[in-house]
Amino acid sequence: MEAISVYWTTGCSSCVRVKEFLTRKGVPFESINVASDPAAMKFLASLGARSIPVVVRGREFTFAQSLDDVAKFVGIEHAVDVLPPDVLVARWKEIMEIARLAIANIPAEMLEKLPAPPRARTVRDVAYHIFQVPDAYLQVVNDGLEDWTVVANVDAPPELDTVGILAYADEQRKGVSQWWDALEDRSCKRPLKMFYGVHPMHSFLERSVWHTAQHTRQLLWWSKENGLPIEKPLTDEVLEGLPMPKGLWE
Repeated sequence: MEAISVYWTTGCSSCVRVKEFLTRKGVPFESINVASDPAAMKFLASLGARSIPVVVRGREFTFAQSLDDVAKFVGIEHAVDVLPPDVLVARWKEIMEIARLAIANIPAEMLEKLPAPPRARTVRDVAYHIFQVPDAYLQVVNDGLEDWTVVANVDAPPELDTVGILAYADEQRKGVSQWWDALEDRSCKRPLKMFYGVHPMHSFLERSVWHTAQHTRQLLWWSKENGLPIEKPLTDEVLEGLPMPKGLWE
């Protein structure tokens, strides 16, 4: 079998998770950080891959947004339990509240800090990205958006201050609550067509919840490192049952 390569970058939650997954499963792979390899993204583009993380074998690839897809691609077994949708939504609301409380304590002059070089994602970007995740989720489930990276992977507007981020956060928190309150079929089995394939809403809901949690972990870590108050911690109880990566940045 041809060698496996994983294309990733620092601070990317799905990148951390897929590398840990393959390592845990005993699958050897070459680790390629696109932030330090200028030719890497050009190669991925030649394959038709427009985002990371990507797992590559020869000139075949799979997007690594779903570990089920990765397991199938590399030929290994993977079966896990997923928390029920109502539990996931309750956890998501709590995680977003924790993130909002942390963001409220970030002085405007610290928003341009780089929490995890060499990736050029500022604290402003990380704080904003936490709520881009539910924004992208809602546009997928409500509007049929297939490539949610056009929402989730856009840098924060440079003029956006803490107040503006909080307003965006409140908009997305309200959106999630309204979506759930109006949802008739709470089994969340409806298939969603996305850029990396068709997956049940339940799977995408789980992904969005742990994705939000991972970036909230990063923000809380940075806040603690810089002496900012943590109003509400992200406890083990909140994270229990979520498929979180162990690593924080890479």
